[in-house]
Amino acid sequence: MQHRHLASAPVLAVLIVVGFTLASPAAGQGPPVAASAAQAAAQPYTAPRTPDGQPDLQGFWTNQTYTRLERPDSVTTPFYTEEEVAAIEGRAATRESTQTEPGTIADVHYDFTQFGLDRSQSTFARNLRTSLIVDPPNGKLPPVTAEGQRRAAEVAAARERMGGRWDSAENNQLDDRCLIMTGAGPPMLNPGYNSTYHIVQAPGYVMILVEMIHEARIIPLDGRAPPPDAVRQWMGITRGRWEGETLVVETTNLNGKNPLRGSSDQMRVTERFTRVSEDTIMYRFTVEDAATWETPWTAEMPMRQTVGPIFEHACHEGNYGLYNTLVGARLEEQRAAEEAARPGSD
Repeated sequence: MQHRHLASAPVLAVLIVVGFTLASPAAGQGPPVAASAAQAAAQPYTAPRTPDGQPDLQGFWTNQTYTRLERPDSVTTPFYTEEEVAAIEGRAATRESTQTEPGTIADVHYDFTQFGLDRSQSTFARNLRTSLIVDPPNGKLPPVTAEGQRRAAEVAAARERMGGRWDSAENNQLDDRCLIMTGAGPPMLNPGYNSTYHIVQAPGYVMILVEMIHEARIIPLDGRAPPPDAVRQWMGITRGRWEGETLVVETTNLNGKNPLRGSSDQMRVTERFTRVSEDTIMYRFTVEDAATWETPWTAEMPMRQTVGPIFEHACHEGNYGLYNTLVGARLEEQRAAEEAARPGSD
């Protein structure tokens, strides 16, 4: 990620007033190990209710995690031991707290310590799983279809024709351009930092405010019909419903401009939010996209209660990183041209 300017003004104050904010965890309380859905089912928990009788998911939640979407090739078990997780967290804490050397590429690109974004020092959703993917059982994405491979090759070729990532702002990744980031979803994957979500419920609706670039997902629960297929949006169009203690959210009508691992505009995401304890929501989602993967796949991750409010992530307003990297690329090109023009150079 590039450096971002983070403003300090709280957002959506009116929604905060409407919401029924949950109590924050006790000070000094360490992050618990998140239970799996099966473990949660074995330990029944009934969530508190909103005034209209729905399970209360409201408050501030984080999906910050060190668990990868796919299981590492060197790992063959679905869960780490607590000792293995502690070692992973220890290595990450050392890496993230190490000051970068001024003037190096690492320092210019991103410095974890500059904005206090050290995950090891903040609340995060600790997880013993070796991958977020729970199906297929190997913890890997399913094989990509021939159509998906062809589409990926076409995208890569188009980028190459346009001159590569550092040739223009338009060639850069969407997050570098502050258009949209991983955390917005769907599905809502850990973006790496600023991974807080504010959930507010009202009769007939659920709102999820995403800290990263502050998108707001407005989810109607009134059973309205889906829109025509021609209506397409960056985050798709959602419809929600309650199934007992679980909020089920289905998203279709994506425009394909914000692909997930090469997904198509035909991707369908079904998310399930179940509050399994006072401070944990189990978030489970299934991705269906026959134009990209041979079979659907499912992932699961905990969202842990954290402290609000969310601060405005003013990414685009202060996106000096994108400008600076493009300026640096032009400077390197200029120096290379000057070097090539010198007498005696090859």
